[in-house]
Amino acid sequence: MQIQDKPPFDTPFEWIGGEAAVHALVERFYDLMDLEPAYAQLRAVHGSSLDNARQRLFWFLCGWLGGPQHYTDRFGHPMLRARHLPQSIGGHSIGIRERDEWLACMDQAMGETGVPEDLRERLRGSFFQTADWMRNR
Repeated sequence: MQIQDKPPFDTPFEWIGGEAAVHALVERFYDLMDLEPAYAQLRAVHGSSLDNARQRLFWFLCGWLGGPQHYTDRFGHPMLRARHLPQSIGGHSIGIRERDEWLACMDQAMGETGVPEDLRERLRGSFFQTADWMRNR
């Protein structure tokens, strides 16, 4: 990494703006999922209420971005892939369409909540790697 490539903050959590910004991102993400027809397939796998998903994604993203480990403090290791398998409680069948809708929805939410473009670009790559690894069909 070149000196000019060094992020302006020690962690993406600091760069995004801390808990308030992560919370706003998660809220917008799930609001978009509920509102936008382009994310209908993604919304369909989440059941009737998004409340639990909102809370857990907020807790998870705080830690994943380098902030407080709210999720692991409550539940231990995230075991993302195992927790999302269709046969697990709250699990989902995740294919390319669900992956792509999740990524598009998150990218739109990042844009609408003012995530800095440099950080947004870095997160796109990380989100893609994680979302693609989560596919189970």
